[in-house]
Amino acid sequence: MTPREIVALLDEHIIGQDDAKRAVAVAIRNRWRWQQLPAEIRKEVTPKNIIMIGPTGVGKTEITRRLAKLIKAPFIKVEATKYTEVGYHGRDVESMARDLVESAVTLVKAQKREQVEEKAKDRVEERLVDLIVPSLPDAVTDDEEEQQKTEKRKERTRQKFRTMLRAGELEDREIELNVEQRSVPVQIFSNLGLEQMDVDFQNMFEKMLPKQNKERRLSVREARKFLLEQEIDGLMDKDAIAEEAVRLAEDSGIIFLDELDKICGPEGGAHGVDVSRQGVQRDLLPVVEGTTIQTRYGPVKTDHVLFIAAGSFHKSKPSDLMPELQGRFPLRVELKDLTRDDFVRILHEPASSITKQYQALLGADGVEIEFTPDGIDAMADIAYQVNQSTQNIGARRLHTIMEKLLEEISFAAPSPEHKQVTIDAAYVRGKLESIMQDEDLSRFIL
Repeated sequence: MTPREIVALLDEHIIGQDDAKRAVAVAIRNRWRWQQLPAEIRKEVTPKNIIMIGPTGVGKTEITRRLAKLIKAPFIKVEATKYTEVGYHGRDVESMARDLVESAVTLVKAQKREQVEEKAKDRVEERLVDLIVPSLPDAVTDDEEEQQKTEKRKERTRQKFRTMLRAGELEDREIELNVEQRSVPVQIFSNLGLEQMDVDFQNMFEKMLPKQNKERRLSVREARKFLLEQEIDGLMDKDAIAEEAVRLAEDSGIIFLDELDKICGPEGGAHGVDVSRQGVQRDLLPVVEGTTIQTRYGPVKTDHVLFIAAGSFHKSKPSDLMPELQGRFPLRVELKDLTRDDFVRILHEPASSITKQYQALLGADGVEIEFTPDGIDAMADIAYQVNQSTQNIGARRLHTIMEKLLEEISFAAPSPEHKQVTIDAAYVRGKLESIMQDEDLSRFIL
């Protein structure tokens, strides 16, 4: 997709923040441009990592999450505060690359599953026919003509049951199925440092321990699910999936590093955590710069992984990061505070807006909710006022207001008196005005 097309698709879900959308759209297009380059030039071109700066709830995470969905790329979101420097108790920064490969494996498996699912369904059908019509021992006869007649009768019987199976007439019929029971090995390693081991111990123990099979009586409907998973698993080449996943993670992977501002701090500060912050930055540098990390699926290079960092930077600024790390995030984009008009648009414009979500949720109970334009304006006014008078949490304030507004309806539903509800300005003010007038109450509830 071109940058314009990417921005247009992001506009369907995210209001405003045009600068951030343009920056990520260009970064993604550059990934495609990089893949078209000759091999000798490609080695020299590195991804232009991005730092998003802005308060909470303005769309930093949502932009990156939606972006990864659009381009079907391996994507993980991690918090910088979860990591500690080597020697401290906590996660090491290299584990983010391992998590990215796991995300790539899930993505590749889903793609391969679509490719083999039809073939797997055909195999499942034959296995079900075998279970419903068990093969009888061949009759001992020297008459070739009689033998052929017997074979034709068997095939007619199988075809009859196959037709019934396809028509759904045998779904409740019970059959005996041999189900493999996987042994769960005793955990003999502590979690501390286990993520740094590149051996798949779970898989190793599964191969070492004997398989246990158990006969179970299941309906055809239930048995089909078991058999489908077995057939799909058997049709997929695990080694090929691992190779493709590593390649996909290296060439298209996106790591969203949130709360980057929380690891900013002067070296050797008054608190011990400051030392750890500097240590995390030092450990993070080679990963962002490009290094090779061992995973259970093989070594993965992070040279061309796109890193998008984000933080509010209220008490710090990007220049507080180590100079070497700053240089690895050449693009910086500031996301703006949401205005009252932004709240109005967020409430009804996106394809999955908050109002549409709540209409669908309560619609499950047969409750029809209608939001009038003046009702949406009133909710936007209150959200904006509360953000200004208390802590600014951006669009997340709308969820709190909506929950409070629909609390009584959600509790009573389904009920005859709440089959149709109109949320207009009068309704909004009636439910929230008393809370708004009491500043302390407003801080507590909204």
